[in-house]
Amino acid sequence: MCGVAGWVSFDRDLRKERATVEAMTETMACRGPDAAGTWFDTHAALGHRRLAIIDLPGGSQPMATESDAGKAAMVYSGETYNFSELRDELRRRGHRFNTDSDTEVVLTGYLEWGEAVAEKLNGMFAFAIWDTERQKLVMIRDRMGIKPLYYYPTADGVLFGSEPKAILENPLAERAVTLDGLREMFSFVKTPGHAVWEGMREVEPGTVVTVTTSGVKETRYWTLETKPHPDDQDSSVAHVRELLDDITERQLVADVPRCLLLSGGLDSSVLTGLAADQLAQHGETVRSFAVDFAGQSDNFIPDDLRGTPDGPFVHDVADLARTDHQDIVLSSAELADPEVRATVIRARDLPMGLGDMDSSLYLLFREIRKHSTVALSGESADEVFGGYKWFFNDEARKGETFPWMAQFSSMESGMASIFNSRLFEQLDLGGYVRNSYSDAVAQIERLDGESEHEYQMRKICYLHLTRFVRVLLDRKDRASMATGLEVRVPFCDHRLVEYVYNTPWSMKTFDGREKSLLRAAAADVLPKSVADRVKSPYPSTQDPAYAVQLQENARRYVADPSHQLFELIDHDWLAGAVTEQSDKVSQGSRFGLERALDLGLWFDMYKPTIKLG
Repeated sequence: MCGVAGWVSFDRDLRKERATVEAMTETMACRGPDAAGTWFDTHAALGHRRLAIIDLPGGSQPMATESDAGKAAMVYSGETYNFSELRDELRRRGHRFNTDSDTEVVLTGYLEWGEAVAEKLNGMFAFAIWDTERQKLVMIRDRMGIKPLYYYPTADGVLFGSEPKAILENPLAERAVTLDGLREMFSFVKTPGHAVWEGMREVEPGTVVTVTTSGVKETRYWTLETKPHPDDQDSSVAHVRELLDDITERQLVADVPRCLLLSGGLDSSVLTGLAADQLAQHGETVRSFAVDFAGQSDNFIPDDLRGTPDGPFVHDVADLARTDHQDIVLSSAELADPEVRATVIRARDLPMGLGDMDSSLYLLFREIRKHSTVALSGESADEVFGGYKWFFNDEARKGETFPWMAQFSSMESGMASIFNSRLFEQLDLGGYVRNSYSDAVAQIERLDGESEHEYQMRKICYLHLTRFVRVLLDRKDRASMATGLEVRVPFCDHRLVEYVYNTPWSMKTFDGREKSLLRAAAADVLPKSVADRVKSPYPSTQDPAYAVQLQENARRYVADPSHQLFELIDHDWLAGAVTEQSDKVSQGSRFGLERALDLGLWFDMYKPTIKLG
């Protein structure tokens, strides 16, 4: 997995900048707790922190190679699941290997195929290669954007890193956020390439970025294309199962302990069942982990999003699959712990969180890391197969905005009371969302002869696969890598994404329910309770004590009206929120308290300059 960092400067000798490059690399220590390394050329410096997963002794980085095919060095984060097949192909082409790592396969693949190596990789990856002979930096990111990669153009080159913090450690990078950055932070639209920090860019999914003396160039090697679907219903179900079996088998490969994240929902249960069957053939037992909150199962109250607690369904799956299962039970005190919240903000570099759902995810991963180094997650199945409730909401289906915005239409009005009024007027989040939506749907191709309803559902699926899912993938990557845990997402395999995206909506919901294709493809590994369960999102605590602790944590900001937080947040609103009757704190106030605390910690840690002009 790992964390990467680097600096290319065509006007200076970077061999004299060792201290700065090492400091940039050290910010990635959580992503790579097993080893660290740097590599220097005159105009390029690479840094790497390693989380050892495959070929523990042989996969050290940065990795440099020199042969008749060329000379290059690379820092790599991620996994290439088809590296064995690629290594065999490269051997047939005359290449020799010194390790069993996928890193060497990718680097050798670049020497053989150049930037086109990206098209041959199946996996989750973000890497940078310094091509010594051509004096060129090549940065490549996986198709779905599972692994992050950022860059910051400078006057004579570029800075880059797995996370913004690596770039911000370099004195050349200014810690500033403009109005446009604030809009991106608060709008939940995930504009491709936007990194919030002024001057910084995110390498877009499915993209190659090259840096030479001529400047920076972006080339897209993969997009989500519209194609006719050739199969009938039964054949579609069978092909989805064939893909899932292959994907699961590939993603179980590791030289370290691995496990399954099990929520009791359809997605994670399918993966757990498939993995259990495959490992049982080798005499192995699946380890599974689930998150729960103290007293939640006994005192659960259904709401519009969550109709049932996860616990009973988790245990039904664990019993059927015979997993070695463990529940991670969290208290409200742990969820509201300021140190935990600070760790989450530091992991993300931005206050763009989901409150207690972020804290619990980090705490879950921290506990799992004591037992396993790799975990498989059901993340992204809702985006691929159409699982969210708003896929079936007429207002969301017919609306001219992102469907998740239609579902939560009160968000903007709620935000208005949290921010100071002048700032909120300047932000114009509604306008920003509308423009972002127009840009997104303009990229969608309509199939010849496609009905209006099918086209509308295609648009909704596209928006989820190119916008919404990237928010969740980034959240999961940051929370997991903050603990040194590699989380794999089988449902993001591009072959599955392409196939299901082009499957007609009528076929995706052939039995009148959400995710019909997935349920039918894996029915044999599911307990009936899970097969019949209605979609329930990632859990959130219902304990009133959590909101009380939020109020207590926010008091220190209220007591300091000069704090930078109040450049954005309305002081009177926050003062009122901390004095609400503790057992009657509204959901809106809880959301606002979480947002204010996130922003306060972000200002404390990063000291950003906010440019509102």
